[in-house]
Amino acid sequence: MRHIFLLAAAAAALVAAPARADDVLHVGKASLTASATLPVDVGLKTGLFGKHGAEVALTDFEGSSKMHQAMVAGDIDIGVGAGPEMALVAKGSPELAVCDADPAPTFLGIAVAEDSPIRTIADLKGKKMSVSSVGGLTYWLALELARKEGWGENGLTLVTIGNASSSVVAALRDHLVDAAYTSTALAFLLEERKEGRLLAPASSYAGNVGGGMIFATNRALAEKPDAVRRFLAGWLATIAYMRAHRDETIGIERAVTGFPETVQEKEFDLTIGMFSDDCKFDPGTLANLKRSFTDLKLLPEAPDMAKLYTEAYLPKH
Repeated sequence: MRHIFLLAAAAAALVAAPARADDVLHVGKASLTASATLPVDVGLKTGLFGKHGAEVALTDFEGSSKMHQAMVAGDIDIGVGAGPEMALVAKGSPELAVCDADPAPTFLGIAVAEDSPIRTIADLKGKKMSVSSVGGLTYWLALELARKEGWGENGLTLVTIGNASSSVVAALRDHLVDAAYTSTALAFLLEERKEGRLLAPASSYAGNVGGGMIFATNRALAEKPDAVRRFLAGWLATIAYMRAHRDETIGIERAVTGFPETVQEKEFDLTIGMFSDDCKFDPGTLANLKRSFTDLKLLPEAPDMAKLYTEAYLPKH
């Protein structure tokens, strides 16, 4: 019996053992408050990454470009960003996409001022709309809207203003634009303040485009593949926790975003369905991204998408 007990204890110790120093994963988020990146905060707060043997050191970045620069420099191992960043992989960035975390871009939407006469998508034809940057996800989503509505290349006038909330608020308040592509959370916050409203989330018209995607450096995949696997297992466990624990999740998210409870509740209820339960790469996501790379002139020709991602590190069910 004593030998059986010792064997059982040793096995338990192996399961619960903390990650070795060389297995610590340095994880970056492209946005502090975007719903697509908040599962990292939830997983850390609940200990779900640790329960799956992943030790995570988190860094928040102001935008995806800075995050991927840090990946190239070797400062972080994992980046939580968006699908269009796969174009960087095609251009030679030493990384691969490892999880199609939320195929639909539900957490992005079109906001208008409270007093705007615009009530439907059709009302946007010929209007001025702000986007974060030329070649970014919101830029492509605006182009896709004009294409699907049959408005032609000049169906919308696009204005780049960055992704700072203050810039979006000022542009709508001062009527510098008729509509703004922004996070749905900010749109809900504007509704709370009686300053604006959400016209429609991007997912209401756009197909899957990898609204949230997880990347890993080639170095991390080669040197600590098991740590990457444990992180992805922890991520998926966190998504399951979020679905089952609405109030607790909203509380954790609010501590990060600083949004009022009513805003965070609306954001949670809108976006919780966008997360993938298995991280596998959706064919629609890959097809839309492939087209977007040439639409945005990010690449001279459509790439072989199979070379830009891998599912080899996902949990085996």
